[in-house]
Amino acid sequence: MAKTALVLGASGSFGGQFALALQSAGWQVNRYLRGTDMATAAKGVDLIVNGLNPPNYHNWAKLIPQITTQVLAAAKSSGATILVPGNVYPYGKEPSPWGPDTPHRPVSRKGAIRSTMEAQYRAATESGDLRCILLRGGDFLLPGAGQNVMNQIILGKLAKGKITALGDPDAIHAYAYLPDMARAAVALAELGDTLPAYADIPFAGYAFTIADLATRVTRQLGKPIKIARFPNWVFTLTSPVWELARELREMLYLSSFPHQLDRVPLRHWLPEFQHTSLEEVIARHLTALGLHGSSISTQTGK
Repeated sequence: MAKTALVLGASGSFGGQFALALQSAGWQVNRYLRGTDMATAAKGVDLIVNGLNPPNYHNWAKLIPQITTQVLAAAKSSGATILVPGNVYPYGKEPSPWGPDTPHRPVSRKGAIRSTMEAQYRAATESGDLRCILLRGGDFLLPGAGQNVMNQIILGKLAKGKITALGDPDAIHAYAYLPDMARAAVALAELGDTLPAYADIPFAGYAFTIADLATRVTRQLGKPIKIARFPNWVFTLTSPVWELARELREMLYLSSFPHQLDRVPLRHWLPEFQHTSLEEVIARHLTALGLHGSSISTQTGK
């Protein structure tokens, strides 16, 4: 009998990719209708995927705790495992690679909010009647996703021969290709009780610099690509009246602070998992932007 998942935020990038991955793996997928009773919607499901996230970082301090409380209540009433995406914000400027043993020392308000959220999920599993998988990734990569930083800012002027750096173009940065992350999440969910009750697992994905990205894009397009620095003063100037600018400004340190995620935990749990090659992911981004580079095979690799 097929297992059933309730996907929250299925219309978004994260929830949408996870719904597709679950369906491909043979799961029945129920899409949560925002504003309806979550506990009722969760009755009879095996997995709750928390893809809810306030758009443009809106009012995280209030909304993230509300969402967390609702998800925990729904999971407790239904007995479903929770699958929640984690990010790198709680680690602040700790030495990387970051993993489940890295202490949480956030240097941003949003990092503190996410750290508190994770602590709530962890605490809820300690009673023994709830299970949670927290799969942690870097910045999401998804070709064609308009609100994605990679598409909107970094590759936003690629048609003009420029890649835009929000910080140090030589600082290594963690990224997660959402379709791959979704496949990994489904595979982890299917491990069931083999996982610990609270499984904090990094999805290392890729780690590359903007300079490296420019080199790879240059090679695929067959023409030189320049690196431009984003005028970060724009965030400062518009922060008082533009919520997204204010919230992005707080996280700019990650564009200059070198970081990556630990690959070992995912290899332990999913030793056969294959990532889409970075060259293929870049090619898909170029195609989504209407730019056509050299032919790249769809071969995957670890």
